[in-house]
Amino acid sequence: MAVSHTDEKARALRAAGALNTHAAAVTDAAFRSHPFFDARDLVQVKYEMLRRVQIEGQSITQTTASFGFSRPVFYATQAALARGGLPALVPQRPGPRRRHKLRPEIVRFLEQVRSDEPTARLGDLAQRVEARFGVRLHPRTIERVLGPRPKSQGLPCRRGRSGPPLQTGPPLM
Repeated sequence: MAVSHTDEKARALRAAGALNTHAAAVTDAAFRSHPFFDARDLVQVKYEMLRRVQIEGQSITQTTASFGFSRPVFYATQAALARGGLPALVPQRPGPRRRHKLRPEIVRFLEQVRSDEPTARLGDLAQRVEARFGVRLHPRTIERVLGPRPKSQGLPCRRGRSGPPLQTGPPLM
């Protein structure tokens, strides 16, 4: 089965985070009548929405309705374009871009504790960080930074018991 050009473009737009998932809401005449305009291309749709208002002088209310956006989205798009040009119209991944809680002094502290006490549990490290810095960290976050706790011979297992297995019946031969 051959992959069509439109499927390839949709895949590329999705991979770039620029696929307009509400393409059916775009009712602007240009997007309905000319193949150059693709309502699935979020960057193109937003740019054309801004152009209609700024260059052609259409009202914001009318334009946002025909492009399937709200007025707040229009103003946010307008500000993004003014701030960063066309690349700013490509949607960014929501949420923090980096580990914002792990300030350098916290990482140094964790590394020092790990060096001094290699068998310290991750939960204990999280409690120490909260007590000292007022920052709550999940033990898994600490493990990602420091790596897993070194395994040591002779330490009791946390979930099981240590020592030789119990024999409950006659000895096996």
